[in-house]
Parts: sequence; structure tokens; C-alpha cells
Amino acid sequence: MPVFTAPAPAAVRQKTHWIDHLAYAALALVAIVLIAFLAAPLLAILQQALLDKSGDFVWFDNFINYAKTPALLESLWNSLWVSTAVTLIAVPLAFGFAYALTRSCMQYKALFRGLTLIPLLAPSLLSAISLIYWFGNQGVLKSWMQGVGIEQIYGAPGIVVAECFAVFPHALMILVTALSLSDARLYEAANAMGTSARRKFFTITLPGAKYGLISAALVTFTLVMTDFGIPKVIGGNFNVLATDVFKLVIGQQDFAKGAVVAILLLAPAVLTFAVDKYVSKRQTAMLTARAVPYRPTPSRGYDWIMTLYCCAIAFLVLAMLGMAVFASFASFWPYNLKPSLRHYTMGLVDAEVGVGFVNSLKMAAGTAFFGTALVFCSAYLLEKTKGMDSLRGFVRMLAMLPMAVPGLVLGLGYIFFFNAPDNPLNGLYHTLTLLTLCTIVHFYTTGHLTAVTALKALDGEFEAVSASLKVPFFKTFWRVTLPICTPALVDIARYFFINAMTTISAVVFLYSPETKVASIAILNLDEAGEMGAAAAMAVLIGIASTIATLLFMALAWWINRRTQAWRGGAR
Repeated sequence: MPVFTAPAPAAVRQKTHWIDHLAYAALALVAIVLIAFLAAPLLAILQQALLDKSGDFVWFDNFINYAKTPALLESLWNSLWVSTAVTLIAVPLAFGFAYALTRSCMQYKALFRGLTLIPLLAPSLLSAISLIYWFGNQGVLKSWMQGVGIEQIYGAPGIVVAECFAVFPHALMILVTALSLSDARLYEAANAMGTSARRKFFTITLPGAKYGLISAALVTFTLVMTDFGIPKVIGGNFNVLATDVFKLVIGQQDFAKGAVVAILLLAPAVLTFAVDKYVSKRQTAMLTARAVPYRPTPSRGYDWIMTLYCCAIAFLVLAMLGMAVFASFASFWPYNLKPSLRHYTMGLVDAEVGVGFVNSLKMAAGTAFFGTALVFCSAYLLEKTKGMDSLRGFVRMLAMLPMAVPGLVLGLGYIFFFNAPDNPLNGLYHTLTLLTLCTIVHFYTTGHLTAVTALKALDGEFEAVSASLKVPFFKTFWRVTLPICTPALVDIARYFFINAMTTISAVVFLYSPETKVASIAILNLDEAGEMGAAAAMAVLIGIASTIATLLFMALAWWINRRTQAWRGGAR
């Protein structure tokens, strides 16, 4: 007898609410912004590299012609070996400094760390300007330098030293974090077995910090490879890829070769990004739930050695910064060193850098406000809303892409894309709005990762409860998520502001006489031979960045008092 079974009930498909459609529309808008201001300019570079001067596709002919140009190949080799040299010098120095901060009981750790982070507040070319005053044609220590066998500071020697100064803080921050994640139980077991300090260093400390060392080396190499300001100021006739791009595009109007060099600059950054992602996946947790944080034990002799090492590094940093400040006040170097405001007056009034300084403040404020809003809203849509998974994956990829794109390459892409007459966005070209958008995109990834980290710390139950109560996601965002994450918002805004004040490579192709920013004006003053005025403007940018940092710290303190009282627990 046949057995009849009831048909399975059809799956009930939940109806999409209009609120979900609103979230989808907002996420699509974020995708459109990233496509227009990131993906499209990068595709424009690739297209330009495959075209000849008449606009016909020639495929890889431009790359072949580049490979046949000895001078351009020499620039490629110069960039590679200089970047390698700086990495081999700066990373060990930063590791030693980070080791002293985390593995000794020396005094004044906060002071030493603060001093070494000061270079982040000024344009990278400040170190190049200081080196010229120390070792240039009329430098204080020129005769000493020649006595040790270095004929002149211009060229490779100056670039290497200046880049070491500029990238040291970046490597230090990574290595301090890496060395802070240590399990004291490993060292206690080693001590119980009578292991020597040297063997503990090579079998516990170095293996534990190897991923931090790899990341620091990759970041250092990429920063040097793509930096424009330092080679422009102190490079002389020593050509590197970054200066080649500028000469080919601005000087020779050879956009095809400029695009080829830009792709070459993009290659090591993409490779670095890929290696860093691979290394991050292989990294195992250094601190488990049972781990005991490592605390160094006092040792008078060892602590004194670490203190002397940190004093030597801090002295070099202060010497570099101090010379720039001193030279900016010197009346007429090196004949009349009497302090005056001549260079500041020349820069702000006579050279009209004052207008550029105001533009810099406007751009930095716009980057901080709109960049923070875009980054945090997009991160919230990705992490706290559901649906449209394919679009989410695409937006996540675009959000991570700026980390692998040098500012010089992004700026060049903006020329090719926004300067096209048939582009409806052509009206943005040479405007302060475009400079602000370019800067937001350039530094987008770090802000995005900061926002995602803050959002992942929040329990998903907030959104689940809100959805069950039919509360729109934007009300939950405004009333719950935003107040809790305000400290992260302040950190993101501060990061955007400081980098917008000091950036050069991202905007060097995009300004007009009316939208010139202060960091670019420094380059122009240097080209005009007004080194004192250039130093004065670099110092002013550093002062403005310092004041902004203090204001952001005060804002963070006030916000923590108003919105983060719950973190302190009941009293």
C-alpha cells in the first residue's frame, strides 16, 4: 500500500523592510564614493600606461621602452638600494629603542617615547632641511663630514640619513606593540633552567617579535620607496622613482612613462601589503587567557645602558629638530645668526605662504570631519547591518586598498581621471575639495581599521534587540553606538588632521596657485633657494600639528568624562 507523506512546508522568506533598503542605499553610496575617488583613478593610471601619446592602445610597449632607458632603470635601482639601506639601519635602531622601553626599568620612558614621536607632527622634508644646515655647502659640520670620507650630503647619503629620521617613529610604534605582547612564564621557565640572557633573547624575544619586525621592515621599505619630499629637497642629481614621476609628468608632460613609473611604485607597496597579510594570518596569539604579562626586573647596570642608548637617539632627534628651529630664526645663515622673524615674515607674507597655511588648516579640518564621518559610517554599515554580502565584500576590499597605494600614485591617478574633459567630475580639479577627498582616501584604511576595531568590541545584541523592537538602525547608531565609540572617533579625527597637515606626495600634483597648501609651499621655497623660509614654514606646520594634538587630547578627556563614565563601574 503506498504511503503518502505531506509536502514539506515552503520556506518563509522574510520581507525586506524599508529600513533595510535604506542601509543598502547608504552602503551603495559608500561604494560609489570609493569607486569614484579610489578605483577609477587607479584604473586611469593603468589605462594611461597602455596608451601612446595619440591615445592608441600599445599594450606593453611603454614598459618595454622604459626598460630600454638606462637613466630610468638607474632610478629604479637607486630607489631599491636606498630603501633597503634605510630599512637595515632604521629597524634595528628602532628595535633597540623599543626594547629599552619595554624590557628595562629605566626612568623617563614616556618622555623618551614622546620625543621620538615628534617627527610625525612635521613634514618629512624637515629632516632634509636640517641636514642641509648641518652638513650642506655652508653646514656647521661639513668639514667633519668630509674628514670621515663623505664628500657631500646631497644625494644618497642625505636621503638615507633623512629617511632614517622620518621613518623611525613608524617602525618604533610597531615594535613597541610587538615587544609588549610577551608571556612572562616563558622567561620564568628559562630562568629556572639557567638559560643565559643571550640565549633567551634569541630563542624567546626575537621569535616572539619576528612578525612585528617583518611588519616594521615592510612599512619602512615602502615609506622610503614612495617618499617624495626628502629626495626632492636633498637628493640633488641622485634620481629615484618618486622624483622621476614628478619630472616625467610635470616637467616633460610624458604621461605614459609617468604612469609606468607609478605602476612600478605601486608594485612594492602591493607586495608589502600582501606579505603583511600573509604574515598576519600565520601569526599565533602571544598572549592567551592564562598568560602573565612580562614585567622587567630592575638591574642598575643594564638600565643605565638602556638609558644611555635612548639618550643618544633622543639627542639625534632633538639635534635634527633643533637645527630647523634655530635656522628658521637666524637672520642670514651663516654670517648673521642673530634671531629674527625675517624668514617667518618672508614665508607668510612675501611668499604668500600664509594663504597656503590657511588652506592647509581648511584641508586638515575638512579631512578630519568628513573623513571621520565617512570612515565610521561605512564601518558601521559593514559590521552592524545585514544583507547584500557581495557588495559588502567589494566595499571591504576597497577600504583596504589605500594601504597599498602610495600617495604619489594616487595623486597621479587623480590627474588622469579628474582632468579628463569628458569626466562629469572635472569641475573638482584643482579645488580644495578634491585635495581634501584625495587626502581622505589616501589615509582611509588606518581610520577604517580603527573604526572596525571599536565596533567589533560592541556586542551584536544591541542591533538584535533594536531590530526586534522595530527600532531603525540609524537610531541605534545615533543613540547607542556613536556615544560609546566617541573615543575612537576622536583618535580617527586626530590621525586624519595631522596627516593632512604634513602630507606632500598625495597632493603635489593637484594644487593650483589658489589652493596651494603649506607643505607644497615649502617645496617651492626650497626650489627658490629660500631655505630659511622653508625651515620656518616646516616649523610652523609642526607647531600647528602639536597644538592640534593637544586640543584633540583635551577633547578626548572631555568626551571620556561625558560619555564613558560607565567604563569606571559603579561607585
